[in-house]
Amino acid sequence: MANNKKNTKENKPKFSPYWIYGILIALFLGFQLFGNSGYDEGKKITPSDFFKYLQDGDIEKVDVITNTGTAKVYLTDEALQKDIHKNSKSTSFIPSATKLPNYTFKFGSLNKFEEDIDKAKENLSQVPVIAFDQEHDTWTNLLMGILPFILLIAVWIFIMRRMSGGAGGAAGGQIFNIGKSKAKLFDQNTEVKTTFKDVAGLEGAKEEVQEIVDFLKFPEKYTTLGGKIPKGALLVGPPGTGKTLLAKAVAGEAKVPFFSLSGSDFVEMFVGVGASRVRDLFKQAKEKSPSIIFIDEIDAIGRARGKNAMSGSNDERENTLNQLLTEMDGFGTNTNVIVLAATNRADILDKALMRAGRFDRQIYVDLPDIRERKEIFEVHLRPLKKAEDLDLDFLSKQTPGFSGADIANVCNEAALIAARNGKKSVDKQDFLDAVDRIIGGLEKKNKIITPSEKRAVAFHEAGHATVSWMLEHAAPLVKVTIVPRGRSLGAAWYLPEERLIVRPEQMLDEMCAALGGRAAEQVIFGKISTGALSDLEKVTKQARAMVTIYGLSDKVGNLTYYDSSGQNEYGFTKPYSEQTAELIDKEISDIIEKQYKRAVELLEENKDKLTELAEVLLEKEVIFKDNLQKIFGERQFETEEVETKQE
Repeated sequence: MANNKKNTKENKPKFSPYWIYGILIALFLGFQLFGNSGYDEGKKITPSDFFKYLQDGDIEKVDVITNTGTAKVYLTDEALQKDIHKNSKSTSFIPSATKLPNYTFKFGSLNKFEEDIDKAKENLSQVPVIAFDQEHDTWTNLLMGILPFILLIAVWIFIMRRMSGGAGGAAGGQIFNIGKSKAKLFDQNTEVKTTFKDVAGLEGAKEEVQEIVDFLKFPEKYTTLGGKIPKGALLVGPPGTGKTLLAKAVAGEAKVPFFSLSGSDFVEMFVGVGASRVRDLFKQAKEKSPSIIFIDEIDAIGRARGKNAMSGSNDERENTLNQLLTEMDGFGTNTNVIVLAATNRADILDKALMRAGRFDRQIYVDLPDIRERKEIFEVHLRPLKKAEDLDLDFLSKQTPGFSGADIANVCNEAALIAARNGKKSVDKQDFLDAVDRIIGGLEKKNKIITPSEKRAVAFHEAGHATVSWMLEHAAPLVKVTIVPRGRSLGAAWYLPEERLIVRPEQMLDEMCAALGGRAAEQVIFGKISTGALSDLEKVTKQARAMVTIYGLSDKVGNLTYYDSSGQNEYGFTKPYSEQTAELIDKEISDIIEKQYKRAVELLEENKDKLTELAEVLLEKEVIFKDNLQKIFGERQFETEEVETKQE
C-alpha cells in the first residue's frame, strides 16, 4: 500500500506555470466576450435624437453599417463638453487605436435613412463625415482589442525567464524554478562510463570512496556489526590531482542516484535563493535515497563565516552555508544521503562544515609520486599511437611535481608535436619536447637578441650548470638551453629529488645553484644584470621559508610564524615585533649573501671550465648531461643515475 501511494505521488503530473498564463488569457477573453461584449458600442439613442444632434452641429462622423441597420455616431470635442452629452459612452476598458462611438441607433430602410440625411444636410453649415460600411468579424475586433494585453504578457514572461536563467530551459518555465536546485542527476538511466579503472594512482583515496560505494551496494555487510555509513567525505588536494575524476568514478560505480553540481550553483543575485536551492537539493536526494550528492568547489559557499559581520546586513552566502549545515547534520536529517565535496582550499572552509558528523572523512588527494605517474601515463597513452620502445619509467622520472591534469596535457602536446612533424607514432623525443613546452613555454628562435646579450645569457646558464654540478645536494641537470622560451632568454632543466623532508644543507645547495647565474656574470663580466629576477625570487622565498616557517635559522630559533588555518597570512598585523622583523630581514639577507659568495668562489675556482661550457653552449644552443661530463668529469656524489640524454 505504501509503495502504491509513493508511486501515485511520483506519477502525479507536475504543475506547469503555463496553466497560469492560459488562465489569465482566458479570463481576458471571457471578460471581453461576456462581461464587456458591447465594448465598441455607444449609448443607444433613437433616430429622432440623432437628427436633433445633427441639426445642432454636435456630430463629427457617422458610420452606417448597412448589413446590420446600425449607425454609430461620433461627437465633436465641443459637443462632449455639453451637459446633454455627459452620459454618452466615450471610454472603454480595452485600449484601441481608433476613437469609440458615443451613440448607436437602429434605422429602418436604408434608402429612407439616406433620404432623411440628404434633407438634413441642406440646413447644415458643416456637414459631418458619413461613411457606409459593413460590420467586421466580432473575433477580429476582439483580437485587436486584446492584442496589447497578449504582447504585454509575452514581454513579461520573456523578462522573467531571462532573470531566472531559463531562457533556453526546460518546458514549464524557469520563472517559478529560480529557487530549485540546479544539480544534474545521474542514475541507472544515465550512462556514466568513468569507473575506478580510469583513475590511476590515488590508491588511498580510491579505497576510501570505494568503501562508500560498497556500503551503498551491500549495506548489511556493515550494519550487521552496528556500523553507520559516513555522512560525508571531503576530497582535498591541489588542482588537477583528480578530485572531480574520483567523483565521476563514484557516479559510474555506485548505481544509485548521483546529484552533481558546483558550489557556485547556489549563488544567485536574489535573497534566499541559495538556501532554497539547498533545501530543494536535499529534498530530491532524500526522495531517491539512498543517494549521493557531489558538490564541486565547495569553498564557493563553505568559506568560514566572518566574526564581525556588519549589523543589519544580510549575507546571502552565510544563509546558504547555514542551510547546508542544517541539512547535512541537523534536527531530523536523513542518514541515507551521502555528501561528497571537493576543494583545493580546505584551509578557508568553516569549522562547522568540517566537523565529524558532516564530513566524517577528509581524503587528501596529493600530487602523484613516480610510481603513480607511470600509472597515469598508462591511462592517457591508451588512445595514442605511441612508439613501441617508449619507456614509461623514463617519462615518469622526467615529470616530477606534475599532476594528473599536467600529465594528460603532456600526452596531448606530444601527440600534437608528432603530428606537426609528420610522424606516424609518438616517440620519446616528442614527450621531452612536450615537457619543455609546458614548463618553459614555446620556443622563440626568431627572437631578436644582440650578440652581447646572447653571450651574457650563455654564461648565466653555464653558471647554473657549473654550480649545480659541483654541489652534492643540488638537483641533477637534464639540459641547458639559450634558446628563448616564453618570457625567459634561457633555461636550465633539472630533475629534483622527490623528498618527503628537506634538510638545511639541501635547501642551501639549491639556493647556491640558483644564484650561480648571477655569480657567473659577476665573475666573467665584472657586472650583473636584470636576468636573475626569477632566481632571486626563488631564493628569497626559500630563505624566508627557512627563517619564518621551518625554524631553520640559528638567530631566530625554533619558531614558526606559519598559520596553517590560513586566517592570518601577515595581513594588517604581523605575529612578531618590529625588533624580530628586523632580525628576520637581516637573517634572510645573510643567508642569501652567504650562498651568493659561495657560488662566486666555486666559479672563480672553475673559471676555465665555466668558459669552456659557455662556448659549447653558444655553439650548440642546447647542451645535455654528457656535455658536462666531458668537461667536469663524473660527479663524485651522484646518488642515482637517471637517463636524461635526448636523442
